[in-house]
Amino acid sequence: MPRTFTVSDSIVVDVSPADVFRHVCDPTRMGDWSPENLGATVRGSAGEARVGTVFDGRNKRGAFRWTTRCTVTAVEQDRLFRFRVHAIGIRRPRVPGSIATWEYRFEPVPEGTRVTETWTDDRRAWPDFVAHAFDRIATRGHTFADFQRGNIRTTLHNLKRVLEALPTSDTR
Repeated sequence: MPRTFTVSDSIVVDVSPADVFRHVCDPTRMGDWSPENLGATVRGSAGEARVGTVFDGRNKRGAFRWTTRCTVTAVEQDRLFRFRVHAIGIRRPRVPGSIATWEYRFEPVPEGTRVTETWTDDRRAWPDFVAHAFDRIATRGHTFADFQRGNIRTTLHNLKRVLEALPTSDTR
């Protein structure tokens, strides 16, 4: 069975594109809506994410914890935020390698903002049978594409819930 390398989903959030963008582009906030991410530490100077910003994401799945090194690869004000995950480790991301790319697109709609989250599997050098075996162990029986479909859906619903609950002064 061939691998699925990209999955995405969308949701409409009753908040302006500028405000959704501002919150999503802050890697330290990702733990507020992600089912796996616990937040991040931005390396170097903190502030608005820009191309080249590096951050270490803290993650969990059940009892297992790990850290990833990520680099922002695209930022278009109020429209796009993308980063690639390129190292992993238990306490520190010591093992380099292409892992994944995450992208968030923000589109104005009459109801607010359509947010589209996309995950791309960057493990292109892995033979399919190796990736399938690893995925099923790491996700308790699923492929990463199927697993990430669920994570994306949860993240988008949490993002909507959190941002729509903020006082208007925090989102507009």
